[in-house]
Amino acid sequence: MTKLYEKLMRYPRLRKYAGFVHEDLTATYSRDLHRWLLVAPVMGVLTGLLITLIAQVILKWMWPPILRFYLAHPMIIIPGLAVGFIIAGLIMQYMTPNPNEHSTEEIIRSYHEHQGDIQMRPFVPKLIAAIATVGMGGSAALEGPSIYGGGALGSWLWAKLRRLRLEARDRRIMLISGAAAGMSAVFRAPLTGIIFALEMPYKDDLAHEALLPALIASVTSYATMAAFLGAEPLFDFASAESYTRHDLLWSALLGLVCGLIAMAFDITFRRMRQFCVRAKIAHWVKMAAGGILTGVCGLIFVSIYKGGLIPIGPNYEAVRIILQESHGSVELVVFGFLKLAATLFSLGVGGVSAMFVPLFLTGGSFGAAFAQSIVHSPSIDLYAAVGMAAFIAAGYKTPLTAVVFVAEATGGHAYIIPALIGAAVAYAVSGEASVSGDQRLHQGLKASELSKMMVRDVMQRRVVSTDAETMLREFADSVSAQHPHAVYPVYDGGQIAGTISVSALTKVAPEKWEQMRVRDVMDRRVRCVVPECDLEEALRLLMGQDGQHMLLVKSAEGDLQGVLTKTDILSALDTRAGNSEN
Repeated sequence: MTKLYEKLMRYPRLRKYAGFVHEDLTATYSRDLHRWLLVAPVMGVLTGLLITLIAQVILKWMWPPILRFYLAHPMIIIPGLAVGFIIAGLIMQYMTPNPNEHSTEEIIRSYHEHQGDIQMRPFVPKLIAAIATVGMGGSAALEGPSIYGGGALGSWLWAKLRRLRLEARDRRIMLISGAAAGMSAVFRAPLTGIIFALEMPYKDDLAHEALLPALIASVTSYATMAAFLGAEPLFDFASAESYTRHDLLWSALLGLVCGLIAMAFDITFRRMRQFCVRAKIAHWVKMAAGGILTGVCGLIFVSIYKGGLIPIGPNYEAVRIILQESHGSVELVVFGFLKLAATLFSLGVGGVSAMFVPLFLTGGSFGAAFAQSIVHSPSIDLYAAVGMAAFIAAGYKTPLTAVVFVAEATGGHAYIIPALIGAAVAYAVSGEASVSGDQRLHQGLKASELSKMMVRDVMQRRVVSTDAETMLREFADSVSAQHPHAVYPVYDGGQIAGTISVSALTKVAPEKWEQMRVRDVMDRRVRCVVPECDLEEALRLLMGQDGQHMLLVKSAEGDLQGVLTKTDILSALDTRAGNSEN
């Protein structure tokens, strides 16, 4: 074969066209996308199995009997929730490094600040805490542990599959793809999971680079879970065949109402969350107070209104109850506001989960009440769907997810246009308010902006470093745990000898951390720049083929003055863009 190739290459015209073919193929496969055909399905299967187990534990074994017991003995609601929240609080306080970092927020923060790196040591405790929070009646649902579980598995797999030519930036991609797989499986809605995970890191953009692996992982995860629990939509309800132009106008008004209520809730939740994080009180005590207040919300409602509806717990059954049973508008509105209050108390104090289900359930109850009392329309399902989409769009800043979810949940396309209108209005009315404190406004990078800024303007002047002789155990327990950065400079004899990234620890078995030193795993390739270097050149060095995580900033005399990462550059651009808008 080689000889035949050599003979063919003797002809100038063949050599010319062979060069063109090679150039075209190189450009076509420059991103090496085919590696995701192996990595993403593995991620999807593992995530699907994990979410199947979590769903089985909460939705089959825990919540149904607990719900029946609560409805039969309402006075048990408050102590029952207090016990569940105390268990979750103790687990988070004593078995995790930071009890306030978990669920969706941890995934978003890791995506923006830690290059997709998730600590796996507290992985199981966090999932158990989430099961205690949700399974005992917290106003939350399975999307929190599902997004966290899938994202953490994606980050962990990156470390295990590096031999498949995975680059450093691929860890963020696998983090988001795993989160998409978790969302797809838990709602049995693969397209919703994909869009939500891509929208999740930003308020006005998408994590475009994760599209293909997220798509493959989501479909695989959905298929895995469907093999065990079936493929029926989790929130299936009848879809109307048509709508009128008046319905579109009313949908816009409903979006306005939901957007204003969601905005008030977003701001209140963020304020309460900040207060609870800063409060110098044991985490389990905060959780106990949250459990009691959540239980009060549930007790108030079931004391006034009899039936199976209750504003606590995962509440998957509440969609059917609201849409298929007769409820007065006042009851639905009271349910919606108590659901928001219960969610505020459950998650504001630090409950381990997320609020996708509480938001769309609140929107559904307001939408159904709006249809009955304002529009006087028999199309309760239509306005419930619009309310769901509007609340999700305004609460999570994910308008595409809101509409796609409605389409998948209804099993048809009849509600897409009204839901689009309601979601767009709610998104606009709610402004920048979001339940997430870690979402960012994504601004386009412009070379002209980078060239006008110097390294000295954005570098980190407070340098957290370590010594080459430090044991890996000491580095992990002291430096890395107390100063959560992605990479640290390493000194050896008073001189910079290299850098060590947190991801380097994942390549060494924890039992060997007592015997190995930082010098054994550090990266000895060090790139330095002067403070007067422009950011365009600095970014080019950081994006080079050698995959440097950090640039050391040294003066002309060789003194270390600071460090620079890609995150520093992006943060500076976000700040510059925000200042220019103001």
